[in-house]
Amino acid sequence: KKEHVMNLSQLDYQWFQAINHFAERFPAWNPLMAFCAVNLDYLFYLGVVVYWFVRTPENRRMVVNTLISAATALGTNSIIGAIYHRDRPFVAHHVIQLVNHEASASFPSNHAAAAFAVAASIWLWRRKDGWVWFVLAALIGFSRIWSGIHYPMDIVGGSILGILIAVVIGILMRRQGLKWLSEALIRIYESIEHKVWKP
Repeated sequence: KKEHVMNLSQLDYQWFQAINHFAERFPAWNPLMAFCAVNLDYLFYLGVVVYWFVRTPENRRMVVNTLISAATALGTNSIIGAIYHRDRPFVAHHVIQLVNHEASASFPSNHAAAAFAVAASIWLWRRKDGWVWFVLAALIGFSRIWSGIHYPMDIVGGSILGILIAVVIGILMRRQGLKWLSEALIRIYESIEHKVWKP
């Protein structure tokens, strides 16, 4: 069993080295990768806001599901990180590090978990849009390996967790038992919105 864990860890590090060394082989891409690693998640925030303010009942239900999924994924990540602390690559190894980062728990990746939770939530409602968000989520994950702040398994673990949580939340929120929660949150917001935007 220990050998399998060791082999997986070694394979993970080998994949990390291969991707991280792209920074040395293709330096022209480094500014873009560093930008994606740090800032691309803001596009997800913007996307959620745009969907919300395109005021259709379907969009608002989708956004509520998306926010609950992302929050649940990040909360679950925090618990896992507290139980099992894995050092960042730059703590344990000599790496090509493009962006500064605190030496917090590396596994699973918060960025990957949140991004893939958002992408999967949107995909459940809007297939074409969802695929675009999946590509952007994958780019965030890949860029964070390239930039030297995550191992591949951190990204894989975060992405699987995010997708699973989004699917479970999506199923629960469509059932009558929890559907009321989504509807209640939307009604509360819209009652405030109508007062604020009342002509």
